[in-house]
Amino acid sequence: MTATVEPAADNADLPHYPLQRECPHKASAKTAALREAGPISKVRLYDGKVSWFVSGPAEVRALLADPRMSSLSTFPNYPVIDESLLHMRATREMAREVEGGFPEVLFGVDPPEHTRQRKMLLPSFTVRRIAGLRPEIQRIVDQRVDALLEAGPGADFISIFAKPIPMMVICLFLGVPYEEHDIFQGPMRNLLVPEHADEALEEFTAYLDQLIRAKETTPGTGLLDDMIAKYVHSGDLPRDELVAMALAILMAGTATTTGAISLGTLALLDTPGQYKTLHAEPSLIPGAIEEILRYVNLVEQLSRVATEDVEIAGHTIKAGDGILLSCAAANLDPAITSHPEELDVTRPPTGALAFSHGLHHCMGQNLAKLELDIVFRTLIERIPSLRPAIPVVEIPWEFDFIVSRLHSFPVTW
Repeated sequence: MTATVEPAADNADLPHYPLQRECPHKASAKTAALREAGPISKVRLYDGKVSWFVSGPAEVRALLADPRMSSLSTFPNYPVIDESLLHMRATREMAREVEGGFPEVLFGVDPPEHTRQRKMLLPSFTVRRIAGLRPEIQRIVDQRVDALLEAGPGADFISIFAKPIPMMVICLFLGVPYEEHDIFQGPMRNLLVPEHADEALEEFTAYLDQLIRAKETTPGTGLLDDMIAKYVHSGDLPRDELVAMALAILMAGTATTTGAISLGTLALLDTPGQYKTLHAEPSLIPGAIEEILRYVNLVEQLSRVATEDVEIAGHTIKAGDGILLSCAAANLDPAITSHPEELDVTRPPTGALAFSHGLHHCMGQNLAKLELDIVFRTLIERIPSLRPAIPVVEIPWEFDFIVSRLHSFPVTW
């Protein structure tokens, strides 16, 4: 018999969520305790609302693939994990969805709109298409390693290496001139600052609109040019929708990859023997990337709302209920890894939830994996003695419940 879980009479009895990290490169130690209630339980949010909390990997995958799960943040019970996220017009939808999306584009929409948009974009994200970028990505990474070495011991790994590489790569992929990054990087950064977000959205949108208009008459190379040729000129894709897509891809393709590079490198250096192991056995790198992404958990949870009653794992999720699908908690499950609290590049996970799953699985995973493969191979080859220049506990960082960011990361060798 299926049991319906009702909210506790006193919501204060439920565990609070989200959890603040104690360490920048791994989920809170309290995450494991949330799993003790079973693969599906309930948590209390900042506003007193109750949300389902799904921590079992099988249950997370099942619900991510279930068409009765909606990404629309307009539902009353859509789980919002921090009040500040409601005050930014530019980021309301992406903040709630935490994958990094924008209103009516990709991450914040459901089928059939979501299906239509992905169908147009997916040909640009195939393994074969992405593999063609390897020489250019290698050139970019080599250039940034040169800059790091030129700066000398004590150089800031974030500003010299971890931030520029994803921006340069995503600009190459989209066909956005990186030489104009001084124009749009300020607005990109301010999209996540409540008091500047609205103005930043207008500036960034205006820049992309002007760029796309120019490409309509003078095409170049990149995803934007492909989309203009295939869909904008035919009238199948409005220009403003392509602008929103470009904005979402730029944001999603830089913030998460910068986090993977910076937090992944810190985790390797902060865990005895891991960086040296990769240097000794570069063949471990593909599996090591999977393990790094499982361990650092760039996206801790995904928000959904049930559009119909859903029975799963002995519970009934009612239509209209909010749901938090915890990738971080699922990645601690024995079905995923034999060493949930440890980073071990010699034992990659099985089916970790680093790139979501189902309807909204990350289209950019092929690009991200290629980028990370080149980054870590190049680092271990060219700077085998890389290490933090200051004690790890002194590295400045923040976690806003969406992403963990290192403000700086001095390194030496």
